[in-house]
Amino acid sequence: MRTIRFAVFAIPAFVAVSALALHAQAPASFNPPRTADGKPDMQGYWSNATYTPFERPAEFKDREFFTAAEATAFATRAQERFLSQPDEDPHYDNSIWMVEKGLKGVSTLRTSIVVDPADGKIPVVNDEGRTRAEARAAARRRVGLFDSAQSRGLSERCIYWGHEGPPLLPTGYNSNLQIWQSPGEFTVIPEMMPVARVVPLDGRPHISAAIRSIRGDSRGRWEGDTMVVETTNFTDRTAFRGSSEYLKVTERFTLVDANTIRYQFTIEDPHTWDRPWKGEYPMTRSQDPIFEYACHEGNYGLPNILKAQRAVEAQERTAAATNSSQR
Repeated sequence: MRTIRFAVFAIPAFVAVSALALHAQAPASFNPPRTADGKPDMQGYWSNATYTPFERPAEFKDREFFTAAEATAFATRAQERFLSQPDEDPHYDNSIWMVEKGLKGVSTLRTSIVVDPADGKIPVVNDEGRTRAEARAAARRRVGLFDSAQSRGLSERCIYWGHEGPPLLPTGYNSNLQIWQSPGEFTVIPEMMPVARVVPLDGRPHISAAIRSIRGDSRGRWEGDTMVVETTNFTDRTAFRGSSEYLKVTERFTLVDANTIRYQFTIEDPHTWDRPWKGEYPMTRSQDPIFEYACHEGNYGLPNILKAQRAVEAQERTAAATNSSQR
Protein backbone atom coordinates (compact mmCIF):
# COMPACT_ATOMS: atom_id res chain seq x y z
CA MET A 1 0.00 0.00 0.00
CA ARG A 2 1.59 3.25 -1.08
CA THR A 3 1.21 6.34 1.08
CA ILE A 4 -0.85 8.96 -0.77
CA ARG A 5 -1.18 12.55 0.38
CA PHE A 6 -4.17 14.35 -1.08
CA ALA A 7 -4.12 18.11 -1.49
CA VAL A 8 -5.74 20.85 -3.53
CA PHE A 9 -3.40 23.31 -5.13
CA ALA A 10 -2.84 25.61 -8.08
CA ILE A 11 0.28 27.32 -9.37
CA PRO A 12 0.77 30.19 -6.94
CA ALA A 13 3.85 31.99 -5.76
CA PHE A 14 5.07 29.09 -3.64
CA VAL A 15 6.49 27.37 -6.73
CA ALA A 16 9.13 30.08 -6.74
CA VAL A 17 12.52 29.71 -5.12
CA SER A 18 12.23 28.44 -1.56
CA ALA A 19 15.81 29.22 -0.49
CA LEU A 20 17.32 31.74 -2.87
CA ALA A 21 20.48 32.35 -0.91
CA LEU A 22 21.28 28.87 0.33
CA HIS A 23 24.27 28.54 -1.99
CA ALA A 24 25.94 31.01 0.36
CA GLN A 25 27.66 29.76 3.47
CA ALA A 26 25.88 29.46 6.81
CA PRO A 27 25.60 32.80 8.65
CA ALA A 28 28.61 33.25 10.91
CA SER A 29 26.29 34.29 13.73
CA PHE A 30 24.16 31.14 13.59
CA ASN A 31 24.61 28.95 16.65
CA PRO A 32 22.69 25.72 16.06
CA PRO A 33 20.60 24.14 18.79
CA ARG A 34 22.58 21.45 20.56
CA THR A 35 21.94 17.94 21.81
CA ALA A 36 22.87 16.94 25.34
CA ASP A 37 26.35 15.97 24.12
CA GLY A 38 26.88 19.37 22.49
CA LYS A 39 26.39 18.42 18.84
CA PRO A 40 24.12 20.30 16.40
CA ASP A 41 20.58 19.01 16.88
CA MET A 42 19.22 17.99 13.46
CA GLN A 43 16.51 15.73 14.85
CA GLY A 44 13.08 15.94 13.34
CA TYR A 45 11.34 15.75 10.00
CA TRP A 46 12.81 17.12 6.77
CA SER A 47 11.82 17.47 3.13
CA ASN A 48 14.07 17.42 0.07
CA ALA A 49 11.26 17.90 -2.46
CA THR A 50 12.42 20.06 -5.36
CA TYR A 51 12.08 20.69 -9.07
CA THR A 52 15.81 21.42 -9.27
CA PRO A 53 17.08 19.02 -11.96
CA PHE A 54 19.67 16.45 -10.98
CA GLU A 55 21.85 17.37 -13.96
CA ARG A 56 21.92 20.77 -15.65
CA PRO A 57 19.50 21.10 -18.59
CA ALA A 58 21.04 21.90 -21.96
CA GLU A 59 19.26 25.25 -22.06
CA PHE A 60 21.42 26.40 -19.10
CA LYS A 61 24.62 24.89 -20.46
CA ASP A 62 27.16 27.25 -18.84
CA ARG A 63 24.92 28.69 -16.14
CA GLU A 64 25.50 27.52 -12.58
CA PHE A 65 22.64 29.63 -11.23
CA PHE A 66 19.21 30.75 -12.34
CA THR A 67 18.09 34.31 -11.94
CA ALA A 68 15.17 34.54 -9.52
CA ALA A 69 12.78 35.05 -12.45
CA GLU A 70 14.20 32.05 -14.32
CA ALA A 71 13.91 29.86 -11.23
CA THR A 72 10.25 30.79 -10.80
CA ALA A 73 9.53 30.20 -14.48
CA PHE A 74 11.36 26.84 -14.47
CA ALA A 75 9.39 25.61 -11.44
CA THR A 76 6.11 26.89 -12.87
CA ARG A 77 6.66 25.06 -16.16
CA ALA A 78 7.54 21.88 -14.28
CA GLN A 79 4.37 22.08 -12.23
CA GLU A 80 2.23 22.88 -15.27
CA ARG A 81 3.58 19.77 -17.00
CA PHE A 82 2.73 17.75 -13.93
CA LEU A 83 -0.78 19.15 -13.54
CA SER A 84 -1.56 18.54 -17.22
CA GLN A 85 -1.36 14.77 -16.70
CA PRO A 86 -4.66 12.86 -16.64
CA ASP A 87 -5.78 11.68 -13.22
CA GLU A 88 -7.69 8.66 -14.47
CA ASP A 89 -5.94 5.31 -14.33
CA PRO A 90 -3.60 6.53 -11.55
CA HIS A 91 -0.04 5.35 -11.57
CA TYR A 92 3.33 6.67 -10.39
CA ASP A 93 3.40 9.34 -13.08
CA ASN A 94 -0.08 10.67 -12.35
CA SER A 95 -0.96 13.52 -10.04
CA ILE A 96 -3.03 11.43 -7.62
CA TRP A 97 0.22 9.74 -6.58
CA MET A 98 2.44 12.76 -6.64
CA VAL A 99 0.44 15.57 -5.07
CA GLU A 100 3.48 16.81 -3.17
CA LYS A 101 4.75 18.27 -6.42
CA GLY A 102 2.31 21.08 -5.83
CA LEU A 103 4.47 22.17 -2.91
CA LYS A 104 7.75 22.20 -4.79
CA GLY A 105 9.79 25.02 -6.11
CA VAL A 106 13.45 24.92 -6.99
CA SER A 107 15.50 24.50 -3.85
CA THR A 108 18.09 27.16 -4.60
CA LEU A 109 19.16 29.23 -7.55
CA ARG A 110 21.36 26.35 -8.72
CA THR A 111 20.50 24.93 -12.14
CA SER A 112 21.38 21.38 -11.04
CA ILE A 113 21.92 19.25 -7.95
CA VAL A 114 25.25 18.13 -9.45
CA VAL A 115 27.74 20.90 -8.61
CA ASP A 116 31.03 19.28 -9.63
CA PRO A 117 31.99 18.96 -12.50
CA ALA A 118 31.33 22.61 -13.21
CA ASP A 119 29.06 21.79 -16.15
CA GLY A 120 26.52 20.23 -13.76
CA LYS A 121 26.76 16.84 -15.48
CA ILE A 122 27.84 13.45 -14.16
CA PRO A 123 31.24 12.57 -15.67
CA VAL A 124 31.27 10.27 -18.67
CA VAL A 125 31.42 6.59 -17.72
CA ASN A 126 34.88 5.16 -18.41
CA ASP A 127 35.71 2.09 -20.49
CA GLU A 128 35.47 -0.31 -17.56
CA GLY A 129 32.08 1.07 -16.60
CA ARG A 130 30.78 0.80 -20.17
CA THR A 131 32.01 -2.78 -20.46
CA ARG A 132 30.29 -3.65 -17.20
CA ALA A 133 27.05 -1.96 -18.31
CA GLU A 134 27.08 -3.96 -21.54
CA ALA A 135 27.65 -7.19 -19.60
CA ARG A 136 24.78 -6.36 -17.25
CA ALA A 137 22.48 -5.67 -20.20
CA ALA A 138 23.48 -8.92 -21.87
CA ALA A 139 22.84 -10.84 -18.64
CA ARG A 140 19.38 -9.32 -18.39
CA ARG A 141 18.61 -10.39 -21.94
CA ARG A 142 19.66 -13.95 -21.16
CA VAL A 143 17.38 -14.16 -18.12
CA GLY A 144 13.69 -14.77 -18.53
CA LEU A 145 12.50 -11.40 -17.21
CA PHE A 146 9.07 -12.81 -16.40
CA ASP A 147 10.15 -16.23 -15.12
CA SER A 148 10.02 -15.41 -11.41
CA ALA A 149 9.95 -12.59 -8.88
CA GLN A 150 13.75 -12.84 -8.59
CA SER A 151 14.17 -11.90 -12.24
CA ARG A 152 12.30 -8.62 -11.79
CA GLY A 153 13.98 -5.36 -10.79
CA LEU A 154 14.86 -4.50 -7.19
CA SER A 155 12.56 -1.47 -7.14
CA GLU A 156 9.61 -3.46 -8.48
CA ARG A 157 10.24 -5.96 -5.70
CA CYS A 158 10.24 -3.18 -3.06
CA ILE A 159 13.87 -3.83 -2.11
CA TYR A 160 15.83 -0.82 -3.33
CA TRP A 161 15.03 2.24 -5.41
CA GLY A 162 18.29 4.12 -5.03
CA HIS A 163 17.05 7.54 -3.92
CA GLU A 164 16.85 6.43 -0.28
CA GLY A 165 20.59 6.50 -0.24
CA PRO A 166 23.26 6.85 0.15
CA PRO A 167 23.26 9.37 -1.38
CA LEU A 168 19.86 10.71 -0.35
CA LEU A 169 18.05 12.10 -3.39
CA PRO A 170 14.66 13.74 -3.97
CA THR A 171 11.90 11.38 -5.08
CA GLY A 172 8.83 11.79 -7.24
CA TYR A 173 6.64 11.88 -4.17
CA ASN A 174 6.99 11.42 -0.40
CA SER A 175 10.31 13.29 -0.50
CA ASN A 176 10.62 13.30 3.27
CA LEU A 177 12.88 11.86 5.92
CA GLN A 178 13.47 11.78 9.65
CA ILE A 179 16.71 12.18 11.58
CA TRP A 180 17.42 10.73 15.02
CA GLN A 181 20.58 11.37 17.02
CA SER A 182 22.30 9.89 20.03
CA PRO A 183 25.88 10.30 21.28
CA GLY A 184 26.88 7.12 19.46
CA GLU A 185 24.63 7.04 16.40
CA PHE A 186 23.19 9.20 13.63
CA THR A 187 20.05 7.70 12.08
CA VAL A 188 18.32 8.65 8.83
CA ILE A 189 14.89 7.24 7.95
CA PRO A 190 13.52 8.07 4.47
CA GLU A 191 9.78 7.94 3.94
CA MET A 192 10.16 6.05 0.67
CA MET A 193 11.64 2.58 1.22
CA PRO A 194 11.91 3.38 4.95
CA VAL A 195 15.00 1.41 5.91
CA ALA A 196 16.54 3.13 8.93
CA ARG A 197 20.22 3.77 8.24
CA VAL A 198 21.87 3.67 11.66
CA VAL A 199 25.32 5.21 11.38
CA PRO A 200 27.75 4.42 14.24
CA LEU A 201 29.93 7.29 15.47
CA ASP A 202 32.30 5.40 17.74
CA GLY A 203 35.21 5.21 15.32
CA ARG A 204 34.83 1.54 14.48
CA PRO A 205 36.26 0.55 11.06
CA HIS A 206 34.14 -0.55 8.14
CA ILE A 207 33.21 -4.21 8.12
CA SER A 208 35.27 -6.65 6.07
CA ALA A 209 35.34 -6.03 2.32
CA ALA A 210 34.01 -9.58 1.98
CA ILE A 211 30.69 -8.45 3.49
CA ARG A 212 28.60 -6.27 1.18
CA SER A 213 25.04 -4.95 1.08
CA ILE A 214 22.85 -3.06 -1.34
CA ARG A 215 22.90 0.10 0.81
CA GLY A 216 26.51 -0.30 1.84
CA ASP A 217 28.15 0.07 5.25
CA SER A 218 28.09 3.56 6.79
CA ARG A 219 30.40 5.15 9.36
CA GLY A 220 30.04 8.68 10.70
CA ARG A 221 32.07 11.37 12.44
CA TRP A 222 31.71 15.02 13.38
CA GLU A 223 33.90 17.57 11.65
CA GLY A 224 33.16 20.68 13.67
CA ASP A 225 29.39 21.14 13.32
CA THR A 226 29.11 18.99 10.20
CA MET A 227 28.09 15.34 10.30
CA VAL A 228 30.21 13.39 7.79
CA VAL A 229 29.01 9.92 6.76
CA GLU A 230 31.20 7.63 4.65
CA THR A 231 29.62 4.56 3.04
CA THR A 232 31.45 1.69 1.33
CA ASN A 233 30.94 -2.09 0.90
CA PHE A 234 28.20 -1.81 -1.71
CA THR A 235 27.22 -4.73 -3.91
CA ASP A 236 27.42 -4.94 -7.68
CA ARG A 237 23.61 -4.95 -7.67
CA THR A 238 23.44 -1.50 -6.11
CA ALA A 239 24.56 -0.05 -9.45
CA PHE A 240 23.95 3.59 -8.51
CA ARG A 241 24.06 5.43 -11.83
CA GLY A 242 25.93 2.40 -13.21
CA SER A 243 28.42 2.17 -10.34
CA SER A 244 30.44 -0.88 -9.34
CA GLU A 245 30.71 -2.58 -5.96
CA TYR A 246 33.65 -0.26 -5.22
CA LEU A 247 31.39 2.78 -4.95
CA LYS A 248 32.18 5.14 -2.07
CA VAL A 249 29.73 7.84 -0.98
CA THR A 250 30.65 10.64 1.42
CA GLU A 251 27.76 12.73 2.78
CA ARG A 252 27.89 15.97 4.74
CA PHE A 253 24.98 17.28 6.82
CA THR A 254 25.31 20.89 8.02
CA LEU A 255 22.58 22.78 9.88
CA VAL A 256 22.89 26.24 8.30
CA ASP A 257 19.87 27.77 10.04
CA ALA A 258 17.04 26.56 12.26
CA ASN A 259 15.07 25.18 9.32
CA THR A 260 17.69 24.17 6.75
CA ILE A 261 20.28 21.41 6.39
CA ARG A 262 22.82 21.82 3.61
CA TYR A 263 23.22 18.29 2.26
CA GLN A 264 26.33 17.54 0.19
CA PHE A 265 27.55 14.28 -1.28
CA THR A 266 30.66 13.07 -3.09
CA ILE A 267 30.64 10.01 -5.36
CA GLU A 268 33.87 8.07 -5.92
CA ASP A 269 34.23 4.95 -8.04
CA PRO A 270 37.30 4.76 -10.31
CA HIS A 271 35.86 1.56 -11.81
CA THR A 272 33.03 3.67 -13.28
CA TRP A 273 34.19 7.30 -13.49
CA ASP A 274 37.72 8.63 -13.88
CA ARG A 275 37.07 11.41 -11.37
CA PRO A 276 34.86 11.97 -8.31
CA TRP A 277 31.69 14.04 -8.68
CA LYS A 278 29.60 16.00 -6.20
CA GLY A 279 26.07 17.17 -5.51
CA GLU A 280 24.38 19.57 -3.13
CA TYR A 281 20.87 20.69 -2.17
CA PRO A 282 19.01 21.92 0.94
CA MET A 283 16.71 19.93 3.17
CA THR A 284 13.99 22.02 4.76
CA ARG A 285 12.38 21.36 8.11
CA SER A 286 8.85 19.97 8.02
CA GLN A 287 6.20 19.97 10.71
CA ASP A 288 4.53 16.94 9.19
CA PRO A 289 5.50 13.42 10.30
CA ILE A 290 6.48 10.76 7.80
CA PHE A 291 4.23 7.77 7.21
CA GLU A 292 4.93 4.13 6.58
CA TYR A 293 5.58 3.39 2.93
CA ALA A 294 4.35 -0.19 2.99
CA CYS A 295 5.55 -1.14 -0.46
CA HIS A 296 5.15 -4.89 0.01
CA GLU A 297 1.70 -4.60 1.57
CA GLY A 298 -0.83 -4.85 -1.23
CA ASN A 299 1.90 -4.94 -3.89
CA TYR A 300 -0.33 -6.61 -6.44
CA GLY A 301 1.67 -5.37 -9.38
CA LEU A 302 4.45 -7.95 -9.14
CA PRO A 303 2.26 -11.10 -8.85
CA ASN A 304 -0.08 -9.76 -11.51
CA ILE A 305 2.83 -9.22 -13.92
CA LEU A 306 3.86 -12.85 -13.44
CA LYS A 307 0.26 -14.12 -13.70
CA ALA A 308 -0.24 -12.18 -16.91
CA GLN A 309 2.88 -13.70 -18.40
CA ARG A 310 1.74 -17.19 -17.44
CA ALA A 311 -1.57 -16.46 -19.18
CA VAL A 312 0.26 -15.31 -22.31
CA GLU A 313 2.38 -18.46 -22.27
CA ALA A 314 -0.75 -20.62 -21.88
CA GLN A 315 -2.33 -18.90 -24.89
CA GLU A 316 0.81 -19.47 -26.92
CA ARG A 317 0.84 -23.17 -26.00
CA THR A 318 -2.82 -23.51 -26.92
CA ALA A 319 -2.24 -21.77 -30.24
CA ALA A 320 0.80 -23.94 -30.96
CA ALA A 321 -1.16 -27.12 -30.17
CA THR A 322 -4.06 -26.01 -32.39
CA ASN A 323 -1.74 -25.25 -35.29
CA SER A 324 -0.02 -28.60 -34.87
CA SER A 325 -3.30 -30.52 -34.91
CA GLN A 326 -4.45 -28.73 -38.07
CA ARG A 327 -1.39 -29.73 -40.06
